[in-house]
Amino acid sequence: MQAKALMIAVVLGTFLPGAWAGDSAEEKIARARSAAPTAISAQATVLDADGTVLAAGSNGWTCLPDTMPGDKAPMCNDAEWMELLAALGAKADYAADRVGISYMLQGEPEGAGVSNSNPFHPDHANAHDYVHTGPHLMIVVPKAMLQGIPADPAGGGPFVMWGDTPYAHIMVPMDDKAE
Repeated sequence: MQAKALMIAVVLGTFLPGAWAGDSAEEKIARARSAAPTAISAQATVLDADGTVLAAGSNGWTCLPDTMPGDKAPMCNDAEWMELLAALGAKADYAADRVGISYMLQGEPEGAGVSNSNPFHPDHANAHDYVHTGPHLMIVVPKAMLQGIPADPAGGGPFVMWGDTPYAHIMVPMDDKAE
């Protein structure tokens, strides 16, 4: 598992270069672990963008101090979400065959939102479907299970992000900050 997590971090480091410059290891670890409940994050592996293990873990979860370059939007992922992120970073095909969970309980800092339809939008902040989400969970499921879940983030509940891509997942806002 550790070797697989390291490989995924290296792929993400290629996709997200320079995201962690300037922060100490302790700051990165604290930020990464703030993304999930302590019962998960305290025993999670914390990886830096270049694949460096900042903190070894024992529960199969992996926490990252940033989601996109410099956004300071930490996340903690189970193994399925780490596979999705590796595929996303490599722009490779991906198909969930089981449920995967990602915590982002700190949400996204101002300006760190994304296009709700295109993970590779060249200018997320100016996308017609830009969405900025506060604290949330992300759930990846086999694509057939997304039927009936709205794609509108303003609908007041869970919504599908990146629905027409291999990286489709359910966003579950934890407060009223989705815009």
